[in-house]
Amino acid sequence: MTRVNLITGFLGSGKTTTLRHLLAGKPAGENWAVLVNEFGEIGIDGALLAESGAVLKEIPGGCMCCVNGLPMQVGLNMLLKQAKPDRLLIEPTGLGHPKQILDMLSAAVYQPWIDLRATLCLLDPRQLADRRVVENENFRDQLAAADIIIANKQDRWEEADQRALQLWHQATAPSRPLILTSHGQIDAELLDQPRTNLQTLPKPAHHSHQSQSGLAALKLDDNARWRRALNQGQGYQACGWIFDSETVFDTIGLLEWARLAPVTRVKGVLRIAEGLVSINRQGADFHIETRQITPPDSRIELIHEDPVNWNLLQTNLLSLRL
Repeated sequence: MTRVNLITGFLGSGKTTTLRHLLAGKPAGENWAVLVNEFGEIGIDGALLAESGAVLKEIPGGCMCCVNGLPMQVGLNMLLKQAKPDRLLIEPTGLGHPKQILDMLSAAVYQPWIDLRATLCLLDPRQLADRRVVENENFRDQLAAADIIIANKQDRWEEADQRALQLWHQATAPSRPLILTSHGQIDAELLDQPRTNLQTLPKPAHHSHQSQSGLAALKLDDNARWRRALNQGQGYQACGWIFDSETVFDTIGLLEWARLAPVTRVKGVLRIAEGLVSINRQGADFHIETRQITPPDSRIELIHEDPVNWNLLQTNLLSLRL
C-alpha cells in the first residue's frame, strides 16, 4: 500500500523547495514518486525535481483539480501501477482547489491501494497582508483542508508578518499544528502523521482554463528551436517558453530579464554558458541556483494577475540567446 501526502500551498509558498528537501532525505530502501501539477503548460517542476531519485509524473495546465479530474486519475493510476511507490507526494498547482483531489484520494476504489496521510499546506505569512490573495477561494480552502500548516520563508518575515500569522492561526486554525521554517526544511516524520482534518470543504466556484492541457509537459516538435504556450483561468494568466538543448542564454541578461519582468511569478530552468541556472521569483523574492550540468532543454514560465505584453517580453527574451 502506498502512503500518500498532498502538499498544497498558494503561488510562491515554497512547495517545490519543500519537495526537494523531503526527497533529499528519502530513505535509501524506499521507492518514492511525485505527481506534480502546474498552472502553466511548460512544466518547470519536473526539471527541478529530475535528479531527486523519485519517479516523476507531470500534469500541466492546472487541470489536476478540475471537476472531471481525468488527468489526475490517469496520472495517479499510472504511478500506482507502474512505479508501485512506497510513498507518493502530490503537489497541485498553487492555484488549485484541494476538494476534488482529496475526494478522489478518499474514494473507495483507491482504499485498497493508498494510505492517505496528513495534508501539508505551505503558507508564506507575508501573503496574509495581500487582500487579493487572502480573498482567493483556493488560498483559503488550501489552508482549511490542511492537517498541518507549514509557515515557510521565516528568514524573510518582518515582525508584522509574525503577528499576522499568530492572529490568523488563533482565529482560524488554533487546533492544527503550525510549523515555522525556512527554505521548506521540515521533518520528514510529518509525512507519517495521520489525516485528522476531515471537515467538508465547500464545492469550489466553477472555473475554466483556456489551455492545451494534456497528460505531459510541453515538448518541442522535431525541428522547432523554441515554442510558447499560454494558459489563463481563475483570474491569472501564464506564459511559458521551451527552448531546445542547443540554445544558450546570456547569464547576466537573463537574470535581469527575470528580475525586472512585470509579473508576480517567474520560474525557470535554463541553459547558460556556465551550465544550468534555475530561477525562482515570487514578487521581489529572487532566488537563483547554478549547476555545472547541461539540461535537456530550457524552460521558463511567468504568471500574473493582470494582462501582460507577452510579445514584448518574448522579444527581449529571444534577444538574450547566444
